[in-house]
Amino acid sequence: MQLTLIRNATLSLTYAGKRIVVDPMLDPKDARPPVGHTDNDRRNPLVDLPPGAADALAHPDALLVTHLHQDHFDAAAKETLAKTLPLICQPEDIDSLAVDGFANLFPVEDAIVWEGIAIARTPAQHGTGDIAAMMAPVSGFVLSAPGEPTVYLAGDTIWYPPVAETIDRYHPAVIVVNGGGARFTIGDPITMTAEDIAAVQRHAATTTQVVVDHLEAINHCGEPRPSIAARLEALGAGDRVHIPADGETLTFDLH
Repeated sequence: MQLTLIRNATLSLTYAGKRIVVDPMLDPKDARPPVGHTDNDRRNPLVDLPPGAADALAHPDALLVTHLHQDHFDAAAKETLAKTLPLICQPEDIDSLAVDGFANLFPVEDAIVWEGIAIARTPAQHGTGDIAAMMAPVSGFVLSAPGEPTVYLAGDTIWYPPVAETIDRYHPAVIVVNGGGARFTIGDPITMTAEDIAAVQRHAATTTQVVVDHLEAINHCGEPRPSIAARLEALGAGDRVHIPADGETLTFDLH
């Protein structure tokens, strides 16, 4: 399996002979207003797509959209991606995606098999309390296929018991977590902090690799890569955690 981080949570996965683009955020830098109720007014996305993004995104076999927040599925994605592409999603989003013109939808209530890849939907909690309720629905997904490592895309979630239960159930070889400690001026973080990432690493098997994305691209994400790396090191949880740069490709073998 190859995983290329494009930007934020946008990934290009080469998996079981298919290229799957996850959570495409393709708007140019500064295309959108800042996320409100945050500590700065920088326009989003904060950074351009990296060099090579066009190649990594070219000719996908499918799209996987964890939820419809703009930093996971934006105007440029809706306008430029082929409406005939298979699009794997949570059931709550099919009506909106159909209105956007996407005609080949694969909603996952519990689990489906697409082109030999088993895809299971998993719980996610995008914050705590009233904020989590407001930000819902969001989902994670687990992918597995013969000859490939099992991959858990945790989605926009904090560390909470169902994440641990998902790890225990599927025993993923690779876990992709959305970091950055995104938050508003009130309430708790709505994506994983360094402490959450450390909890994931400690709970997973000693062979599990953790990949951190959702970094340095949206104005309400307050934890940049160097801070996360330093905090994980201080917590004794830096081992097996990868914090790729935008445009970087990681390769994982079955083990």
